[in-house]
Amino acid sequence: MFQFLESFFKLNGTLLDEKDAMKKFLVVGLGNIGEEYAETRHNIGFKILDSLAREEDFIFETAKLGDVGTFKVKGRSIICLKPSTYMNRSGKAVKYWMDKENIPLENVLIVTDDINLSFGTIRLKTKGSDGGHNGLKDVQQYLLTTNYNRLRFGVGSDFGKGKQIDYVLGEWNQEEKDALVERYERINALIRSFVLSGVNRTMSEYNGT
Repeated sequence: MFQFLESFFKLNGTLLDEKDAMKKFLVVGLGNIGEEYAETRHNIGFKILDSLAREEDFIFETAKLGDVGTFKVKGRSIICLKPSTYMNRSGKAVKYWMDKENIPLENVLIVTDDINLSFGTIRLKTKGSDGGHNGLKDVQQYLLTTNYNRLRFGVGSDFGKGKQIDYVLGEWNQEEKDALVERYERINALIRSFVLSGVNRTMSEYNGT
């Protein structure tokens, strides 16, 4: 598979063969590379894309600035990206793949964790501040705007003063792991809705659920 991707890049310069920019989408899950981070709350963006890959039957391959995989839904072509730049430098990877594949800003979705939402709450927004999230802060700096789609997944805030980093870099407890199965299914449906129905209709249907 990797050899196929490598050959395709050499011949076409892009991963997607779709010519219509409005039918191309980029879904980015934020997280940190490395086994020590794999099961942490901060890596929910990676885990959501892994779940989507299982459901849509595609695989990730290592490419420039991250692992990428593609799938199609009713004539739309989607690239999923897990940046390899570490959380705090996510913007570089996002901007690179947007430019490389000619994907418009309105067709980009950033998936990330949020301590300001209770566990399992999902909230899709089209704009807003970074909320103190360093990954979103870097994305904002590269995109030069706060007007981009972001899907925030609540990880809760069950930590004491000064323990935020330990909490987000900590692993899920068993009860949370069990609950994530249903949450993944819900978010996979949300991502398909974002691609097919647009962000406004998707926000109305899924926010807060």
